[in-house]
Amino acid sequence: MNKSLFYIFILFATFNARASFILLPMDESTQQNHLKAYGITYWCLSRDYKASWLLNYRGGSFLLPDADEIRKECKIRGVSFEVISDSEQTSILNEISSPSQNMESVILEKAPKIAVYTPKGKQPWDDAVTLVLTYAEIPFTPIYDEEVLSDQLLMYDWLHLHHEDFTGQYGKFYAAYKNTPWYIDQKRDAEALAAKLGYAKVSQEKGAVAKKIRDFVIGGGFMFAMCSATDSFDIALAADGVDICETMFDGDPSESNYQSKLNYNNSFAFKNFTLERRPEVYEFSDIDMTTKRRIIMEKDYFTLMEFSAKWDPIPSMLCQNHTQLVKGFMGQTTSFDTSLIKSNILIMGTCELNGESRYIHGEKGKGMFTFFGGHDPEDFQHQVGDPPTVLDLHPNSPGYRLILNNVLFPAARKKKLKT
Repeated sequence: MNKSLFYIFILFATFNARASFILLPMDESTQQNHLKAYGITYWCLSRDYKASWLLNYRGGSFLLPDADEIRKECKIRGVSFEVISDSEQTSILNEISSPSQNMESVILEKAPKIAVYTPKGKQPWDDAVTLVLTYAEIPFTPIYDEEVLSDQLLMYDWLHLHHEDFTGQYGKFYAAYKNTPWYIDQKRDAEALAAKLGYAKVSQEKGAVAKKIRDFVIGGGFMFAMCSATDSFDIALAADGVDICETMFDGDPSESNYQSKLNYNNSFAFKNFTLERRPEVYEFSDIDMTTKRRIIMEKDYFTLMEFSAKWDPIPSMLCQNHTQLVKGFMGQTTSFDTSLIKSNILIMGTCELNGESRYIHGEKGKGMFTFFGGHDPEDFQHQVGDPPTVLDLHPNSPGYRLILNNVLFPAARKKKLKT
């Protein structure tokens, strides 16, 4: 009898000690591939596994159920994981729930449907988000003007814009590249597409696209923009109905005194900005800090703000990282003049040397948007024609992690923003 009870006790103890969860640690010393860990989490959500994002716990770790196929996928993709028991999981969640800890467990409900706004034929390395989504093995659908204007954005939860010019000035590349074949081809193709879609000018067609994207966000969508897609998007909205393009861009002069006709109420994030009138200047406005910052590469870092994970889970999710100090990187739009940011916009990352804002977030209608300055987090000064970044050399990139925070963000069960 005693022997039978002993075996029952051993069986019961073994049952209770069994591994039933997988922890993807996201701290600096433990995770060998932070970027692919996001891909594993997305992969689990796409297969209807439950997942939790443990905000501020070991760098923003992910908690997944234990399953052989998840373990196998982690090993194939080179993602570090820890198998933990029920009791260990309970202990972690108890620690996180303590009022003394700036931590929170956020449930991830579904894999968001992702669209990347990108022209056909664009190389993957032209867009850091396309590059990292591909590397992390997170599926996405490329879309462009035809899809946007035919209301296909309704099929997606998350939209990315990168190094795009919504003002119709072809990226302000005129001075340096107006005689190069790629610029000539790009201008010709854009004009042909605008005509096909029923617009007399590229600027009018791009403005219509910007307004469709605006409506997508207002209706509850999530938008993430980088580089020149940030300020050119807001400029296009503020200049709705105003011709700000010079003759070499659209065939006729700009409107007289167009600066005074801008409507800043239409823009998402920026206010009181002054447009750059000179077509030969590689700049849209004074929003961007690229030519004003004077910061050398060795000192170019920005600091992520710390938010209350329990009260402000949204910015906490967007700032999850294994370091608060992130290496800076340039772009056509490198960073934002803080004095030109609207008061209702949340600043999540700033450079201590000059006070510029690098990473901002806001709400519009039922949706949300995030603007991230710079072109490629692991290419300090990306130039036209530069080779692609090899992410196998940067699997723990803090800058690329910020991009992927935004990719998973729509999967979370949200709480009301308090800040």
